[in-house]
Amino acid sequence: MIKLIATDIDGTILKPDFEFSPKLKECVKKLTQNGIKVVLVTGRMHKATTFLAKELGIDTPVVSYQGGMIKDNCEKGKVHYRKDLDSQKAKEILKWAKANNIHINLYMDDILYVEEDNDTIKKYTDARFIEYKVCNFDDLEIKNVNKVLAIKYGDAQTVTDWVNYLSEKYPDLYIVKSTPYFCEISHKDARKSCAVEYLCKEWGICKDEVLAIGDQNNDIELLKAGGIKVAMGNATEELKACADFVTDTVDNDGWVKAVEKFCKN
Repeated sequence: MIKLIATDIDGTILKPDFEFSPKLKECVKKLTQNGIKVVLVTGRMHKATTFLAKELGIDTPVVSYQGGMIKDNCEKGKVHYRKDLDSQKAKEILKWAKANNIHINLYMDDILYVEEDNDTIKKYTDARFIEYKVCNFDDLEIKNVNKVLAIKYGDAQTVTDWVNYLSEKYPDLYIVKSTPYFCEISHKDARKSCAVEYLCKEWGICKDEVLAIGDQNNDIELLKAGGIKVAMGNATEELKACADFVTDTVDNDGWVKAVEKFCKN
């Protein structure tokens, strides 16, 4: 019997227009009423998830930063788990990005910093309703780094090249392509699988009682934590290859269809 649904957000439960379907909202409501925990597991920063959890009526802790943080669903909530990026390695990556004119989102203590107030950050934040600070990274004390995100909208191949280069240079970090245009750099244990496994241990839930579902390559780690592994119909081919079941797309309520198939109780 499924006791926990560990779900990605963007492209999985949240449609491209950044809306939840009425069917999905009703499905989540029924799950919680029946005692099944629904946990949001995302690459987003914590502040960019809380309003979504509230809209869905979810009171479980939120997993953010690819698994780098588990925190209760409120601004001053308890932090259950946190894995920050090494400060020295973060500085090296920021130096590499500046030398190559790469846009970086720098997250420290759940605050987003950028060096330029440009179209890239506006496009990123407008869809997520979050604030950011513009400053020279050289003027910041680089510590308590949640993650570093390199962005190149419209050029997926370049982002793949970044992932390959950084993965070879820093094999002790977790570097993943979370969308075609996002390269995420985090602590080696800032993985969705680690966070879900932590919660399962805390709640006494077995792996076989977990349904994990997502759509992008960073969700490969998420699916590892599930007894039932589901990929969205709009998922990457790499993720589909890791799944037990491929459901319909996010636009066609694929999440709801997967839940109805596996959570008959």
